Amino acid sequence: MHSLRRTVLLKKIMAVTADSVLKDLKSNKYAPVYFLQGDEPYYIDLIAEYIENHALSPEEKGFNQTVVYGKDVNVVGILNTARRFPVMAQRQVVIVKEAQEIQDLGQEKARTMLQNYCLKPVPSTILVFCHKYKKLDGRSKLAQTIAKESVFIETKKLYDNQIPNWISNYFQEKGFKITEKAVIMLAEFIGNDLSRMANEIDKLLINFNEKVQINEEVISKYVGISKEYNTFELQDALAKKDVVKANRIVNYFAMNPKNNPIIPIIALLYSYFTKVMMVHHSEDKSKQGIAKTLGVNPFFVDDYLSASKNYSVPKLIKVIEFLREADLHSKGINSNIEDGQILKELVFKVLHI
Repeated sequence: MHSLRRTVLLKKIMAVTADSVLKDLKSNKYAPVYFLQGDEPYYIDLIAEYIENHALSPEEKGFNQTVVYGKDVNVVGILNTARRFPVMAQRQVVIVKEAQEIQDLGQEKARTMLQNYCLKPVPSTILVFCHKYKKLDGRSKLAQTIAKESVFIETKKLYDNQIPNWISNYFQEKGFKITEKAVIMLAEFIGNDLSRMANEIDKLLINFNEKVQINEEVISKYVGISKEYNTFELQDALAKKDVVKANRIVNYFAMNPKNNPIIPIIALLYSYFTKVMMVHHSEDKSKQGIAKTLGVNPFFVDDYLSASKNYSVPKLIKVIEFLREADLHSKGINSNIEDGQILKELVFKVLHI
């Protein structure tokens, strides 16, 4: 039991580290206290839900499993529950969801009580805190005690450039392969919301009994992403200055504004052209060097190099100005134009710069 009391930092190898914790749980190795905190709720939910679903048998849960929300409880109440003995079972489970909202967690007396409990927890209780989107002050005695005496996990949001690898690994863990283009489509459509991403992938894979390769046609069919009309294809058309393709896509967006909201489109294009600007300023012009500078997979470097040939630094400065202007207009600042028209004007300006 004591070997489980360790600090786990979920950084770049976030999924691997989460798997190591889940491996312990699947081996029926449970710790007395879990404190799960950080900006990425996916891993917090993954571990808490496993404990909730597997630590007790269905017959044991009625008397021995308590799930509460932070806003409804205080530390005294939580610890009183944790100190109860299990009823006709080897252990009980107490899960505090949204623990960042515990009523008195900021009070010194309550923090001291929690600290003392972590130093001497009840062995027959599994106490889980789901402390989302916030962190304890690492300098505090409570945080240091929790980090030392419990299974302490700190999650961090993945950067956009880490999402493609996460997607590929998720499919691989499920026994499937996925093409680079399909990965890009998912990453661009869903972004870094890992809970939603995992849910969409799981729903997709239900349709396949055999381990097939997932390509862009499959993504278009089952996830609802248009293969031809998506922001990635618009980005590609602008990068290549393909007027016909860019206009076809932006007209589609204008006719389907609910499925193609303007603000995320502008944000993605802004990120893309900012990276193209970085290509010009990169000291290391090798593919690996540029990939490192941009924080992207080397697979995508050729696209950025190609775009940098069509857009000089002065042109990119103007493009970024156009994007900022469109962003303001989309938020109703100095404009009452519909979103579709804002996008059309933006694309026209970028193509004809």
